[in-house]
This record gives sequence, C-alpha cells and structure tokens, in this order.
Amino acid sequence: MAERITFPSTTGPTLAGLIDPPEGELRGWGVFAHGFTLGKDSPAASRICKQLAREGVGMLRFDALGLGHSEGDWGDGSFSHKVADIARAVQFMNDSGREVRLLVGHSFGGSAVIAAAHACPTAAAVVTIGAPFDPGHVEHIYDALVGRIEAEGEAQLLIGGKALTLRRHFVEDVRTADLRECIMTLRRPLLVMHSPTDNTVGIANASEIFRTARHPRNFISLEGADHLLTGRNQAARAARIISAWADQYL
Repeated sequence: MAERITFPSTTGPTLAGLIDPPEGELRGWGVFAHGFTLGKDSPAASRICKQLAREGVGMLRFDALGLGHSEGDWGDGSFSHKVADIARAVQFMNDSGREVRLLVGHSFGGSAVIAAAHACPTAAAVVTIGAPFDPGHVEHIYDALVGRIEAEGEAQLLIGGKALTLRRHFVEDVRTADLRECIMTLRRPLLVMHSPTDNTVGIANASEIFRTARHPRNFISLEGADHLLTGRNQAARAARIISAWADQYL
C-alpha cells in the first residue's frame, strides 16, 4: 500500500505525496515529477511509479502547489518553484533514510527534473518522458490568454476540467527558463524517452535534449504511445525500460 506523506513546499504551503514502496528486495529510491497540471494520480505518474515499485524501486510522487491534495494556489507557482519543490521532495526522502538516486519527470516535469538534479547531490541518474526542450513550450496551452495576463496580471485557465489562475510571474518565469546549460552541465546519466507520434510535445524536443546532453546519454522511442501514456501498458512498458536502464545507478 502506498504511504501518504506531506512536506513543506519551498514557498510555505504543504505538499501532499504518495510513496509507492518497493516490492521484494529494495534496489533504490526515486522521485517522480508530473506534468504541467496533471498531478500525482495521473496515469503516467501512478502507473510508472507502481511498476517501478514492483521492480524494487520505491518512488515518491507528489502534487505540485495547489493541485490534487496539496495546499496553496497553483497560480502562485512557476517553473522555478516546481524545480525547487522537486529538490525539497528529494531532501524529504533523504532525511527519512530513503536516499534518492533516480529522478523521473514526465512532460513539463521532465524539464524540471533536469534543472532540479543540480540541487540534488544524491541523484545519480535522470529520466525524461515526453519533455519539452524549452519549458516555455507550455505557452501554447494558454497563448490566447497571454495578452490579458500581461495587461491585467492574471487570467483564468480552464484545463482538464479545472479552473486555474495563471499569473504574469509564471509567464515571465517560464520564458526565461533555459535548459541548455542545465543539460550540458548535468554530469549524470540521462535517459530521454519520447513517442515519435506525440502530438503535444513533438519528438524534435527529444532530439534537442539528446543532442545537447553529454555522455552517458540514451534515447528510447516509445512507439505507439500518446503524450499522456494512457494506452494499455504504455506507462508500464516505460517503467520497465527505466528499471533496466537505471539498474547500475541505483
């Protein structure tokens, strides 16, 4: 059974998470970062972490600020806050005696774990799944609102049946985020996973991340998968690949 936990965000509100404990012999611990507004219970987050747990890799997945069971207002967050809160999640796990060796991020969370790894000395390997090379890629989700946000400071974003407040500081923060230097100086093994038929974050993003990264680096094509990994066995297959690849780093 998953263990429900909470820990303070870097801005104050309490974040809620689940730890999927390893089954059988413990191989290591990791932290999973979900996509833009997806949450810890999204198919990719839940299924990947549960499958990794079945393979002996315990995983913490948590809701970002103002999402799911976490406190706070999503509109007060930003890409920088997400990066900092991933590092805080790793610190929480390390402080509890579960040293984190693996960081896994899906979509927007994939970009974030690359940046967060620099603040996580114990993290020995990083995995991105369907991640944008430029975090500002998410602007296509709210491009119709940008003018209003710039003029009024905020606007309501309707996404996935949720009404979220998008504020100017988020737009400005994500525009200034630059992963190129983070990738070049990662100094950790990197596994880039992406579907060639991803219609949300195109495969060219994976190419840019891979070309910018230094060895050791690997690329896995998730043929037939959609961006959210909702199809049968798509997330579990991704997790099994991650498990095999990460073995020597755990």
